[in-house]
Amino acid sequence: MRTFDLIIIGSGSGNSILNEDYEGLDVAIVDGGTFGGTCLNVGCIPTKMYAYPATLARHTADADRLGVRAEVQDVRWREMRDRIFGRIDAISQGGLEYRRTLPQVTVYQEHVRFVRPRVLRTASGEEITAPRIVVASGSRPVRPNVPGIDLPQVHTSDTVMRIDELPRRVVVVGGGYIGAEFAHVFSSLGSRVTQVNRSQRLLRYHDPEIAERFAREASRQWKLETGWTLTAIEEWAGDECAAMVTFRDPEDPELTLRLPADVVLVATGRQPNTDVLDARAGGLDVREDGLLAVDEYQRALSDGAPAEGVWALGDISSPYQLKHVANAEARTVQHNLLNPGDLRATDHRFVPSAVFTSPQIASVGMTQDEAEQWAVEHGTEITVKVQDYGATAYGWAMEDHTGLCKLIAEKGTGRLLGAHLVGEEASLLIQPLVQAMSFGLDAHTMARGQYWIHPALSEVVENALLGLEVPEHSPLARQELVGGR
Repeated sequence: MRTFDLIIIGSGSGNSILNEDYEGLDVAIVDGGTFGGTCLNVGCIPTKMYAYPATLARHTADADRLGVRAEVQDVRWREMRDRIFGRIDAISQGGLEYRRTLPQVTVYQEHVRFVRPRVLRTASGEEITAPRIVVASGSRPVRPNVPGIDLPQVHTSDTVMRIDELPRRVVVVGGGYIGAEFAHVFSSLGSRVTQVNRSQRLLRYHDPEIAERFAREASRQWKLETGWTLTAIEEWAGDECAAMVTFRDPEDPELTLRLPADVVLVATGRQPNTDVLDARAGGLDVREDGLLAVDEYQRALSDGAPAEGVWALGDISSPYQLKHVANAEARTVQHNLLNPGDLRATDHRFVPSAVFTSPQIASVGMTQDEAEQWAVEHGTEITVKVQDYGATAYGWAMEDHTGLCKLIAEKGTGRLLGAHLVGEEASLLIQPLVQAMSFGLDAHTMARGQYWIHPALSEVVENALLGLEVPEHSPLARQELVGGR
């Protein structure tokens, strides 16, 4: 059995832990997938590299109401694909080669499993151990157990971006953020898209008002079917399609929906890789949702207590499944590994997220329902303001009838509890609100304590802040003045 000073399982955010402070350690990096992890290879980055040209194409459909006639004349899918992965594959390969050149780093390009606490066995049979292990082996797409799920026409987000041609018909199964983004990409580039969801509501973790506005706009761009459960996928011969996808009504099993498709994208969620890692054999606690249990310092737990020398970060232990969260957790682990007497916790209070669909969506903090429940529990009141993009000067310029900014605050203090946007550049407009929440800036101070560029689209945020029923002189602001939070 080979002993290292440190073993890192996963080459995504876990790979970023190694800096000059680790140069004296004998380190193993173990990853049976593509080097660089989900975000680089099959997640955030390539999907947005598709979403951007798709958004450009979508804008041509909206130009006519502004007095501009525009159209998409040609979509060169292979050129787009090769541009994207020509860049990404080179970065992945370069990262792998760099790690291989370091004398103190050993790279295992194979899957690994725990066989007992702090002992791992690679797929080739070698056992390795270390006093410190970082588990950062991510998650994978969920594939429903239905007939035909393994047909070549069926894809997940891991594979669909590398197909050879833009499909004529796409059936997207799932109503979450992955389904929303790919429905936008394929429909905007010219495919006939049908998105099918098991429940009646899309984007169920978002504020209902945002989800409703998105569903309204999405139904104008591609076909939406809700309340259907996937039951089978069949290979189909003929010119009409390559596959036939069958759904059933969960309330009435006799009622079916059959849809032709050239590509079926299964976007029904992701699951942490704790099972393939056999985390329980390593003495580690696994939550009911499959996540590896960790404390605020990113220490993996065993029987509810920190497991000696084992740390975890990213999708395998975090419910957020967001790269910026994994990176923050990696910085926590990076410090804590070398400073056991000065542990730092990861700040998960105000985690923003965005969906790069059409229209774009962004959120941080509580939904209105969550805030109302919080207010009851804490004996306080909330205030809510919904501001339409179209009520601002730049919204007039865009002739916008879609976008809105919804803010939720504590009425007595002006403390922002949640922010939710749907519309153009929502992922950018939300950032000052994340900053305000993170640094304890109340709504009125946020609105009046700085200039807002006129007539920029950011005025929708300013106006939403001003529309909240909050005091002009917040107790939060007074706390800041005396040096407290």
